[in-house]
Amino acid sequence: MNRMDASSLAPPGALDGVRVLDLSRVLAGPWCTQTLADLGADVVKVERPPSDGQRGGDDTRGWGPPFLRDDAGRDTDDAAYFLGANRNKRSVTIDLSHPDGQALVRRLAARADVLVENFKVGDMARYGLDAATLTREFPRLIYCSITGFGQTGPYRERAGYDYAVQGLGGLMSVTGERDDRPGGGPQKVGVAVADLFTGLYATVAILAALRHRDTTGQGQVVDMALLDSQVAMLANLGANYLVTGQPPRRAGNAHQNIVPYQVFEVADGHLILAVGNDGQFERFCRVAGLPELPADERFATNAARVRHRELLVARLEPVLRSRGRDDWLAALEAAKVPAGPINDLAQVFADPQVQARGMTATVEHPHRRALELVASPIKLSATPPQLRRAPPLLGQHTDEVLQEAGVGADERARLRRLGVIGGA
Repeated sequence: MNRMDASSLAPPGALDGVRVLDLSRVLAGPWCTQTLADLGADVVKVERPPSDGQRGGDDTRGWGPPFLRDDAGRDTDDAAYFLGANRNKRSVTIDLSHPDGQALVRRLAARADVLVENFKVGDMARYGLDAATLTREFPRLIYCSITGFGQTGPYRERAGYDYAVQGLGGLMSVTGERDDRPGGGPQKVGVAVADLFTGLYATVAILAALRHRDTTGQGQVVDMALLDSQVAMLANLGANYLVTGQPPRRAGNAHQNIVPYQVFEVADGHLILAVGNDGQFERFCRVAGLPELPADERFATNAARVRHRELLVARLEPVLRSRGRDDWLAALEAAKVPAGPINDLAQVFADPQVQARGMTATVEHPHRRALELVASPIKLSATPPQLRRAPPLLGQHTDEVLQEAGVGADERARLRRLGVIGGA
């Protein structure tokens, strides 16, 4: 486990000196900006100030329970969901609907290298903060818009949500048990993968745009859409359709192109068997006491096994049910046959490999001396990601950031009286 509090002196990150103005909320945009922040960028998260009894801030601050508990065991105002996508950022509260708030954002954009927003198409133009306006005023700015359907096309004005995009983009047509099996029918993935993939693709695009700016001095506009990312991440299944013209169907826990590559019931639970080539199949068959199968022309190659999937799986199921999970896993590992358990999250975070890879990190939070978070998976030898800051309280850094932008104390007091900015 890594431990670093916000006041620790961390070495410069790969993106040290890059300023990111984050106008996004919920998941796709914050996932992008969190990755940039992990890599050393200074990310300023702009959130709605509280008003008229509304709590303000990123919607996910209220998406609980569970909520962060303080050292006394009391629930705080911030949900675990928010903590998972907003580490290493500073929070500023600004009302974008107020002309003075829009002027503040332009002042922050003047100092930024990157701006990320995920408002509906047209919303930013109403505020004078759209890509065309700001990149004309600040030609070095990289302006990244993340929406459900992009800035063009017949769906561009629709609101986009991960769940709907998983359905519209085809993912749910290939996720879930087969329709002819008990429990068959479409299923969404357990996490918001369209949001997460879009956030990661946006990160890649921003890094490419920064590289281009290093060469040319020019910023550019990045137009990211959840639907585009969802279609792209269909990967081999998308390729299967384009090659054959036949839409793949749901296959439950089985693989569309590899057999045997699925979940099997064993004597005391389940395991994943992931036989990826003919050599592995031959070794598996020796472990399973079925040495005759690789010589059978119906099963000798993966292509043959895919064509005779039902027959082969029926042969394997009673054999796999004859032994316990740990017995199978030990024997398959010794034979170098890929297999694994199906862990819950308690087992995941207790796993020695997960712990050895440093996949949790601890940081000091205003409400908790030692807040444990999921760590970045990126491993860099010279500029590794650092957990420098806990996910911020709402508006925690408003005065700090605005002072850096040249907004004096008297002006900040005036803006507070008007409700343009929040905080004490």
